[in-house]
Amino acid sequence: MTNVALVALACGMIIGFGALGACIGIGMMGGKYLEASARQPELMNTLQTKMFLLAGLIDAAFLIGVGIAMLFAFANPFV
Repeated sequence: MTNVALVALACGMIIGFGALGACIGIGMMGGKYLEASARQPELMNTLQTKMFLLAGLIDAAFLIGVGIAMLFAFANPFV
Protein backbone atom coordinates (compact mmCIF):
# COMPACT_ATOMS: atom_id res chain seq x y z
CA MET A 1 0.00 0.00 0.00
CA THR A 2 1.19 3.47 -0.79
CA ASN A 3 1.14 6.45 1.51
CA VAL A 4 -1.82 7.91 -0.37
CA ALA A 5 -3.85 4.74 0.21
CA LEU A 6 -2.98 4.73 3.91
CA VAL A 7 -3.98 8.39 4.26
CA ALA A 8 -7.31 7.68 2.53
CA LEU A 9 -7.91 4.73 4.84
CA ALA A 10 -7.04 6.83 7.89
CA CYS A 11 -9.38 9.64 6.78
CA GLY A 12 -12.22 7.16 6.41
CA MET A 13 -11.53 5.74 9.85
CA ILE A 14 -11.40 9.21 11.45
CA ILE A 15 -14.75 10.18 9.94
CA GLY A 16 -16.37 6.78 10.55
CA PHE A 17 -15.34 6.40 14.18
CA GLY A 18 -16.17 10.05 14.86
CA ALA A 19 -19.66 9.61 13.43
CA LEU A 20 -20.14 6.39 15.39
CA GLY A 21 -19.09 8.04 18.65
CA ALA A 22 -21.25 11.10 18.03
CA CYS A 23 -24.30 8.97 17.24
CA ILE A 24 -23.85 6.82 20.33
CA GLY A 25 -23.27 9.90 22.51
CA ILE A 26 -26.31 11.78 21.26
CA GLY A 27 -28.46 8.65 21.53
CA MET A 28 -27.43 8.03 25.14
CA MET A 29 -27.90 11.69 26.00
CA GLY A 30 -31.40 11.75 24.47
CA GLY A 31 -32.39 8.63 26.38
CA LYS A 32 -31.17 10.07 29.67
CA TYR A 33 -33.00 13.32 28.92
CA LEU A 34 -36.27 11.45 28.40
CA GLU A 35 -35.75 9.50 31.64
CA ALA A 36 -35.01 12.67 33.60
CA SER A 37 -37.99 14.49 32.06
CA ALA A 38 -40.30 11.63 32.97
CA ARG A 39 -39.09 11.63 36.57
CA GLN A 40 -39.18 15.40 37.10
CA PRO A 41 -41.31 17.16 34.48
CA GLU A 42 -40.87 20.55 36.17
CA LEU A 43 -37.17 20.56 35.19
CA MET A 44 -37.85 19.85 31.52
CA ASN A 45 -36.95 23.35 30.25
CA THR A 46 -33.64 23.45 32.12
CA LEU A 47 -32.74 19.94 31.02
CA GLN A 48 -33.69 20.69 27.42
CA THR A 49 -31.36 23.70 27.32
CA LYS A 50 -28.48 21.61 28.66
CA MET A 51 -29.27 18.77 26.28
CA PHE A 52 -29.11 21.02 23.20
CA LEU A 53 -25.86 22.57 24.43
CA LEU A 54 -24.30 19.13 24.84
CA ALA A 55 -25.63 18.00 21.45
CA GLY A 56 -23.86 20.96 19.85
CA LEU A 57 -20.61 20.14 21.64
CA ILE A 58 -20.77 16.48 20.64
CA ASP A 59 -21.47 17.43 17.04
CA ALA A 60 -18.66 20.02 17.10
CA ALA A 61 -16.17 17.36 18.18
CA PHE A 62 -17.23 15.21 15.21
CA LEU A 63 -16.93 18.14 12.80
CA ILE A 64 -13.43 18.91 14.08
CA GLY A 65 -12.50 15.32 13.25
CA VAL A 66 -13.97 15.75 9.76
CA GLY A 67 -11.93 18.94 9.33
CA ILE A 68 -8.73 17.16 10.33
CA ALA A 69 -9.53 14.29 7.95
CA MET A 70 -10.11 16.75 5.11
CA LEU A 71 -6.79 18.43 5.94
CA PHE A 72 -5.04 15.10 5.56
CA ALA A 73 -6.97 14.25 2.41
CA PHE A 74 -6.44 17.48 0.45
CA ALA A 75 -3.37 19.16 1.97
CA ASN A 76 -1.52 16.02 2.95
CA PRO A 77 1.48 16.99 5.14
CA PHE A 78 2.95 13.47 4.81
CA VAL A 79 3.72 13.68 1.06
